[in-house]
Amino acid sequence: MKMNNGKSMLMGLAAAATLMCGIAVAADDGSAAPQPAAPGAAKSIKELQEDFLKLKFGMFIHYNLETYHGVEWLSGYHSPADFNPGGTIDTDAWADTAKSAGMKYAVLTAKHVSGFCLWDSKYTTYDIMNPECPYKQDLVAQFIKSFKSRGLKVGLYYCWRHPGFGDPGKYKVLPPECDPSTHSMKEQIEFQEKQIAELIEKYPDVFYIWNDGLDKEIMPAEKTLAFFRSISSNVLVGCNWWDVDKKGTPIADIAINELNGFSETNTATGESCWCMESGGWFWKEGTRPLITAQQVVNSVTSENRGHANVLLDVGPDKHGRFEKASVKVLEEAGKLLQNKAQ
Repeated sequence: MKMNNGKSMLMGLAAAATLMCGIAVAADDGSAAPQPAAPGAAKSIKELQEDFLKLKFGMFIHYNLETYHGVEWLSGYHSPADFNPGGTIDTDAWADTAKSAGMKYAVLTAKHVSGFCLWDSKYTTYDIMNPECPYKQDLVAQFIKSFKSRGLKVGLYYCWRHPGFGDPGKYKVLPPECDPSTHSMKEQIEFQEKQIAELIEKYPDVFYIWNDGLDKEIMPAEKTLAFFRSISSNVLVGCNWWDVDKKGTPIADIAINELNGFSETNTATGESCWCMESGGWFWKEGTRPLITAQQVVNSVTSENRGHANVLLDVGPDKHGRFEKASVKVLEEAGKLLQNKAQ
């Protein structure tokens, strides 16, 4: 994710909202839920993409060490002890909020720029089960359980160490076991492939991997898809270009457009990603919602018309809780979406 201020996010979302049309979206009427395939029948990628677009509206959850330092990108390595919500994170509350908003899926930042992993990875000790980390619970597993129990699909965000990060001594992105200061690009790619494979194999309920910074500077599109298909044929792949001008251009199964909308002439299976709060992607002191429930509805409507879903970000605070004001906006948006579909 690029670092952006809240004002630009609000302007972008408001601009997308002006494309509103009168179609029903993200309703809890059964139409948004993809129909299961016959037992033993594998779906084609085209069918999976069609199912993806039926979801229409999802929740992006940015929560990691960055939350505890009040930044979008965390430089250097910081102690796992910093990840301290002070008790068990109520991921059920996350899922309930998503459900009330009319969302059909969610994506959690399993590993962001800090390099800290929210699951128990066999490739690093720089994760949530580290002896210094007070939490010591697999948050990815917890997230999946909560959302799955409410009939919502789950995806995982993974940040790749793109050359655009520059000085390897600053933004590490990878855990200490693969410190970019001491490991080649080839070694970094191999490490990241191992972690991606681990996530897909460890959590079979994951239907979607959201790859930040994975573009042609790391590996060609054909190689990217071949890699993912070698692990699973039923996991959708989204890649967020580093180059701002190329965002929204298809490189994998899902064309990701960060902080921008798709036109009505778009034919790629798309996903438009937005922040709804003043803090940016991650929560910060004083975070508040920047958009109204109606603006949320307008944006979802216009993006759905452009052959794309909306993935709307809301950041948990240091205790792993959403801001009450943000929850209120999402609940109101859910009611408006439901009314619109009737």
